[in-house]
Amino acid sequence: MKAVELFCGIGGFRIACDSLGIETVWSNDISVKAAKVYRKKFGADNFHEGNIEDLLDTVPEHDVLTGGFPCQPFSSAGKKLGIEDLRGTLFEKIVYVLDKRKPKYFVLENVKRLLSMDSGKHFATVLDALSNIGYLIEWRLLNAVDFGLPQNRERIVITGRKDHTSTSKLCNLKDLSQLTKKQLTQAKDKSSWKKIEEHGLKFKTWGLALDGHFFHSDVDVFSEKTEPVKLSSVLETRPNDKFFFTEDTIERIKNSDEVNRYYSGVEILYNQKGGARMGYSIFGINGVAPTLTCTASRHYERYKVGEEYRRLTNVEYARIQGFSDDHCDAVSIYDQYTLYGNAVPPSLVKWALSKLISDEFTNLETFEEGINLTTLVLEEQMELL
Repeated sequence: MKAVELFCGIGGFRIACDSLGIETVWSNDISVKAAKVYRKKFGADNFHEGNIEDLLDTVPEHDVLTGGFPCQPFSSAGKKLGIEDLRGTLFEKIVYVLDKRKPKYFVLENVKRLLSMDSGKHFATVLDALSNIGYLIEWRLLNAVDFGLPQNRERIVITGRKDHTSTSKLCNLKDLSQLTKKQLTQAKDKSSWKKIEEHGLKFKTWGLALDGHFFHSDVDVFSEKTEPVKLSSVLETRPNDKFFFTEDTIERIKNSDEVNRYYSGVEILYNQKGGARMGYSIFGINGVAPTLTCTASRHYERYKVGEEYRRLTNVEYARIQGFSDDHCDAVSIYDQYTLYGNAVPPSLVKWALSKLISDEFTNLETFEEGINLTTLVLEEQMELL
């Protein structure tokens, strides 16, 4: 199989594709620094630096399109402008390539806030555009922590398939056991789906869309999650002294409130008095890291390691995201923080890709029969008791 990687950054999707034997035949990014990393790690033959708008018609035929499309318009860390429609947006370029080249599959990734941005209007626009060019869409909220990474990083993964013979492949069908019998019946019956334009204020954590209609539900379990990994397990033994801020942090603590609690698996020791701004928090290492971002101020967050206080190193950023220690050594340490913070964890999208292109799962009709049989057996056992 052959893949195209749009908005490739430092190649998170590329690593996932390589590990599955999918050949990346074309990739693009406009960032000069990301381009340096990508070319050094994967070579320059199929990489195209520059504005995607100028390169659209050079994208070759392919089987899988991947991309972590730019999230600034959708992210709570951005300006919250969103999109009213596709015209003039970078997302429009994705739709253009999909419509022109018609690959069998695609996998896209974005921030969790996309589900609720502007009362759901922006995600509705995305779903409507993708579902009306012949793809069965499935989305799911995934978290990097469930893939053996010490980071609370929730991301929406959106997939599409040209083959509509089975209703769902990305989501573990056994995870759908949360759904009621009525919901399962609705999920497999496309004629019962609502029009996308009739969406509510927020889309749920899992759903399907086709031809301008959708079905969704909250799926909170993830049956394939790995054992939790603590942040302490990926720390360097003794980093350079320039990463330490012990004396300064001790002074900061005098004007902070002691917290000593875990939030979404993140150990928070102190917060600034009168507020909970992440940039003024001091974290522990017995939980996981908060979501890494490309925001420069976040790269100086303090962590208590032993009896000292320091920021995370660039190598630790790489490990938290699931990259090799030297993945970004083509650029400065300062620039590595931004590139890692903006990247997609390879293990997360590898899972999505593998589920999408495999025939491992049966369709919802067969799955519902299995659920009904299991329910019947359980009811009989309860009667015996």
